[in-house]
Amino acid sequence: MIFRPFLVLQKAGVLGMNRRNTEYIMRFNRRSSFPLVDDKLLTKQLALKHGIPTPPLYHVIYHHGEIARFDHVLSDRREFVLKPARGGGGSGIILITDRRGGKFVTQSGKIISKEELHYHISDILSGIYSLEGLEDKALIEGLIHPDEVFSKVTYKGVPDVRIIVYRGIPAMAMVRLPTKQSDGKANLHRGAVGVGIDLGRGKTMDGVRRSGVITHHPDTGELLRDIEVPFWEKMLFMAAQSSDMTGLGYLGVDLVIDKNKGPLLLELNARPGLQIQIANRKGLLECLEMIDRAPKEIFLSPEKRVAWAMKNFK
Repeated sequence: MIFRPFLVLQKAGVLGMNRRNTEYIMRFNRRSSFPLVDDKLLTKQLALKHGIPTPPLYHVIYHHGEIARFDHVLSDRREFVLKPARGGGGSGIILITDRRGGKFVTQSGKIISKEELHYHISDILSGIYSLEGLEDKALIEGLIHPDEVFSKVTYKGVPDVRIIVYRGIPAMAMVRLPTKQSDGKANLHRGAVGVGIDLGRGKTMDGVRRSGVITHHPDTGELLRDIEVPFWEKMLFMAAQSSDMTGLGYLGVDLVIDKNKGPLLLELNARPGLQIQIANRKGLLECLEMIDRAPKEIFLSPEKRVAWAMKNFK
């Protein structure tokens, strides 16, 4: 489905999967650092040490015997997020927005029972959603209340911003917007919309959905272009900091904007996908090569790296 757009991008310096793996991931990402980003609990703990804000953590379930305490731990919580610590692509995540008659209401309006939620937690612990299929932990976090900036181009759910960071420098960015087809989740492979962000201005461009370029959100009909992303420089700085704290030289940084707390680090990815190039209608390879040619002095601090990126990636 995404083959044709990549053919169009070849002349613009598209980065292919094999080259990404061999020249960037294998070269700049130490295998020993992967657990820091593959495990969302470790990522959250590391971010806390480095002063990078994340969604509040309410509770962690480590073993099946602890599931029975779930109701007691969250007895005063009407809303929360349940997710696997080692999941990927949004798998296994349930957003609870309310309680009704002893049952739980999900973000899409579906009603699930306490027993169904317990069963889902058991699946998480068994590793059904784990990247490696190994036993996992279930995280219970605070629900994000998204900033209104993307409300007109979002179908329910929470939009998130993906920033690719190379050698500590933000190289490319997009916002992923939930749709009805994606069931309110910001996952491109489920049918969400990817919209490129001008790195220098912090403004959105046209979008892409599946294999096609679009200018308006498929559900709301609103224009995707020229939305100014709030806290943009701060978000780039958080992305640059994330590279420093993990020691990973090629990284995908996912952020959300809460209407009360501002930008929050959602998760990190040591093997970020390449769809971001389609959303930006620009090859990533050119950006990475520009970073390799950047003056040595800009690598001294995240502030210098962010300033250089905003000046050169317009």
